[in-house]
Amino acid sequence: MKIGVAGSVGRDHIMTFPGKFSDSVVVGSLEKISLSFLVDGLEVRRGGCAANICFGLAVLGHKPVLIAAVGKDWPDYNAWLSRHGVDTSHARVSTTQFTALFTVTTDSEHNQFASFFPGAMSEARDIELQPIIDKEGTLDLLVISPDDPSAMLRHTEVARSKGIPILADPSQQMARLSGEEIRALIDGATYLFLNEYELALAIQKTGWSDDEILDRVQYRVVTLGAEGSRVESRTNPTVTVTCPKERAKVDPTGVGDSFRSGFVAGLAWGLSHERCAQVGSMLATYVIETMGTQEYSFTATEFLDRFEGAYGADARLEIAAHLH
Repeated sequence: MKIGVAGSVGRDHIMTFPGKFSDSVVVGSLEKISLSFLVDGLEVRRGGCAANICFGLAVLGHKPVLIAAVGKDWPDYNAWLSRHGVDTSHARVSTTQFTALFTVTTDSEHNQFASFFPGAMSEARDIELQPIIDKEGTLDLLVISPDDPSAMLRHTEVARSKGIPILADPSQQMARLSGEEIRALIDGATYLFLNEYELALAIQKTGWSDDEILDRVQYRVVTLGAEGSRVESRTNPTVTVTCPKERAKVDPTGVGDSFRSGFVAGLAWGLSHERCAQVGSMLATYVIETMGTQEYSFTATEFLDRFEGAYGADARLEIAAHLH
């Protein structure tokens, strides 16, 4: 299965605050909020939605095609992704901008404040899909993850015109996108990925009801945080999947991206949506146990043992042939 992943590549500056943000928020004064938090530590890591999704797919044995704009500081990050099995040959390298920067602070309750500087990502709108298709062949699935909004819309339009199945993942850009833009990204997608808040935001901004959004996609995958996820469609019963028990909650950054990696890996293996969501949840569990979005590792046996512990022996048998 040829998988393209369009979206951001970035550096993550990850900080931890030992208290609770809620202790510093004055109810009724949010319109005048001005807060500063003394953090315990700083981790500088590789990140970006598309890079994280590609990394997870590569860890599970796939070779995804990264479709992204990167900065003049790209060489070491490029070497990292390439070494792990990601096809980075189509990345657009800016001559003037640095790679995008994501800054996040997480409190003791795993709440987060985050900011994102796009940098080279703003040049993603200049990426042409056709030359990539000419070289790689028709994509079996194009994941359109958070990116420059113009790039997201353009990739969606081109993919639709060529009949390429789309996994729409607007997530972090939902706050910036207009209702019209969200409608354009969602309408006709094979898969739509959102968390519960993003779904509520989509309903608010598009003016579509919950049912109307579901009517416009083939499958909707809603992530539920620690409660797991559910896969919904008009043609099949809703599937709900729980999360494996984590060994430690170190950092939640990138958990959603890794869930998408595992889900798409399962699709490429020909698994049911239930198994796809389980693979995604297992991979996400590894990420929350690790500082950094691409720092986790495991052997096939380790993954399978934990997978069996969470979902049973039959589930293990179904994915065992695909992990090496």
